[in-house]
Amino acid sequence: MIRKGTVDDLDTIVNFNYNLAYETENTSLNREILKQGVAALLSDSTKGVYWIYESEGKAIGQLMITTEWSDWRNGEFWWIQSVYIHKEHRRKGLFKALFEHVKSMAVNDSTVCGIRLYVEKENEYAKQTYQAMNMKETHYLLYEWNKTDET
Repeated sequence: MIRKGTVDDLDTIVNFNYNLAYETENTSLNREILKQGVAALLSDSTKGVYWIYESEGKAIGQLMITTEWSDWRNGEFWWIQSVYIHKEHRRKGLFKALFEHVKSMAVNDSTVCGIRLYVEKENEYAKQTYQAMNMKETHYLLYEWNKTDET
């Protein structure tokens, strides 16, 4: 079952996001800041939405959608972020199910012009997964300014 995340999922989403950062970037996030960030999104749908894959009453996967307005396309891009599938449930099609759920909503929403995500350059497995879902690599590179880089 796929459903919207709620405040009841706060601790699970925090744990999933913590694990995601550690497993993919070998980064240990500050759990308190992470919890505040997840809680802020869960309490304000304008920030985004988590979609939860649930089995037997337990959350076993997630992805988050945020939006970006494109004046060039007069529509919104939905950005997939914070994808995490519990280790015991990987390679069973859960991400595909979450993606197809989001994609079907996007297809039926006239304000949506596309779905985007970013991926670690070296994550070949993820890139193959996204290509299998008919996603295409773009010609854009991602640059970032971060406040913590200035301090």
